[in-house]
Amino acid sequence: MPNLADLQDEYSFLDSDDRYRLLIELGRELELMPDALKTETTLVRGCSASVWVYPMTRDDGTLHFLADSNAAITKGIIALVLLTVQDQPAATILATDITEALAPFDLRNQLSSNRTQGIPNMIALIRETAQRYA
Repeated sequence: MPNLADLQDEYSFLDSDDRYRLLIELGRELELMPDALKTETTLVRGCSASVWVYPMTRDDGTLHFLADSNAAITKGIIALVLLTVQDQPAATILATDITEALAPFDLRNQLSSNRTQGIPNMIALIRETAQRYA
């Protein structure tokens, strides 16, 4: 996966159709989430598509998230969110303003409200997870 800054530079030069393609490609690059982890417990509420997020701690104490969706564009949005927090310590995640980090992508104006309505819920789930581990 690219880093967020490089992705932002590329994204800013693309037209809306190419931005969709880029998000879909990012979603394809997400680490595979086993079907056994796609449960009611890992389901993110409030998303128009089904979205699952499963947190794990690594040996070094960082948090790693597996995530998936049944919608290609939504998987790309998940990938963007995860780029801001993946494999970071819980304290770093709590100190990160994920919404602000995603602001340059202007997702609310680039995508339909159905596609973006679950983003705050994904962010809240990630922050709640980090809070438990902090």
